[in-house]
Amino acid sequence: VLGGILSTYWINVLWGMGAQLYWEKQQGQLQVYFIAPCSLMSILTGMAVGGALMTTLRSVVGIAIGLWVFRIHVAPVGLVALIGIFTVTMAALYTVGMTFSSLFLLLGREAWHLCNALTEPVYFLSGMYFPIRALGAFGAVAAAIIPLGLGVDAMRQALLGEGARGLLPLPLEVLALALFAVIFFVLARFSLAHLETLSKREGRLTQRWQ
Repeated sequence: VLGGILSTYWINVLWGMGAQLYWEKQQGQLQVYFIAPCSLMSILTGMAVGGALMTTLRSVVGIAIGLWVFRIHVAPVGLVALIGIFTVTMAALYTVGMTFSSLFLLLGREAWHLCNALTEPVYFLSGMYFPIRALGAFGAVAAAIIPLGLGVDAMRQALLGEGARGLLPLPLEVLALALFAVIFFVLARFSLAHLETLSKREGRLTQRWQ
């Protein structure tokens, strides 16, 4: 239930953020973003907050229905701690989306194929279908470099307690997610700055099919 609900955030990161600037370019509206009286980083942050809020409204209903239908018993956990883990997970995920947005724009028409290619493998490695620990040592290492995998595992540990059989102790997973958020935020800033430099120097970034 938890993996299925959190998968909607990954879809939103890929299609709602990663491919957003590419779609705007195809529609001839990307130049509006460059002349706006704010940075691209601010625009993408607004997209991230809006996308996360809209997806959360649907997810809360889905989790409530899932807990009721399957009669899942969760361990007592503080609401503040659970919200904190969820917030750090979303920060890590959506900073990945910010980085993807400039990368997909630079790659052009390959963005569509990349979005499709990154869907199912991430589902498999993120522990949505089964706990990450079930993948073994190599699979666990591969899954640990995906923020969604650590986020799902941390949320599972917070809700199920020791029965979750987590990959790492919960505090370490939260710390790793926070580091992911900082690293990808910095990468997003550099990639967007490079994007703006290209648009000014070459003057063709906002043209379709280029």
